Amino acid sequence: MKFIANSSTLVEHLQKISGTLVSKPTLPIIENFLFSLEKNKLSITSTDLETSMTTYMTVESDSKTSVAVPSKLTIEILRSLPSLPVTITIDENTNQVQLQTEFGSYKLATQAGKDFPKIPETESDSSFNIPADKLHDCIVKTIFATSNDELRINLTGVYVDLEEDKITFVSTDANRLVKDERTDVKPGVKHSFILPKKALNLLKTTLAGSNEIVKVDYNRTNAFFTFGDTKLVCRFIDERYPDYNSVIPTDNPNVLFINREELYNSVKRISIFSNKSNYQIRIKISENSISLSAEDYDMSNEATEKLSCEFTGENIEIGFNSKMLLELLGSLESETVRIELSSPSRAGIIYPAEKESGENLLMLIMPLMLNN
Repeated sequence: MKFIANSSTLVEHLQKISGTLVSKPTLPIIENFLFSLEKNKLSITSTDLETSMTTYMTVESDSKTSVAVPSKLTIEILRSLPSLPVTITIDENTNQVQLQTEFGSYKLATQAGKDFPKIPETESDSSFNIPADKLHDCIVKTIFATSNDELRINLTGVYVDLEEDKITFVSTDANRLVKDERTDVKPGVKHSFILPKKALNLLKTTLAGSNEIVKVDYNRTNAFFTFGDTKLVCRFIDERYPDYNSVIPTDNPNVLFINREELYNSVKRISIFSNKSNYQIRIKISENSISLSAEDYDMSNEATEKLSCEFTGENIEIGFNSKMLLELLGSLESETVRIELSSPSRAGIIYPAEKESGENLLMLIMPLMLNN
């Protein structure tokens, strides 16, 4: 059984789904790609048993078969070839696949396609559509604030809350929180789940620059994302997410408006002089100015800067982790940010001053105790 495909097109499809592969798999066969051929349609699948990706392409063939081919070797040989037709012949008797080009032939050992893990299939009609650029934007704005603490597995993913007329993405590592609410996406259903970080990173990479519509299906255990010639399936994190709304302060009388880029650059410079154990910077706000300072007593280093701003409320002095603050500010695109504060011991809230239509974005950062 054989088929003919362009080498460049084939390697593009393989690289698109190669992100699911792991270096030390629990099952040796998942080091392979599953090639499933049915007449002129080729589907290629990779999986780590938690996250799976499948891509589809048209080839010249009238055969039907499936075989597991070594992923690294296949990508390496195809990547080394110029763009040209490759005839791929599958010999089920010898468990080999042969790649034939004008330069020569290359034989690879294979495994039976029937031994490849079965990929979950959606079992319900629960689905909605979301533009790829909006899904990509929600992922970018939330994924960086997830936790890396495997003891709190529920915080290592992004919580997705579906409602009839909006969708909300939430991430937190207990020191900061991002809540991105989109009212321009209407799922038409009420449900919630936690998506794992690996699957979201794969979606972020694959959807970058795309203007397609993503169909999202889900059942009790998995989410299914279908777009263009690609499908991604991921298992939910089966844990309860904390009540994130309860940690967001509602009474914040001290309100600051400041140029985002100026504040970002100032925090970045001041952070150089902070103590590397907690990256603490001290922020004093009074009238229409903000003073940023940091000191590393162990190294006898310190720095201070002052910026102009618009401020209403009582003078306040508060400490933040500068690395976390930089990530929050860096993920925003607005020219001006609004920062709301209540007291030095309560979380600060950051909003983009210029709201995008259909989006309500909120970022929270917990303060550090200042050492006087």
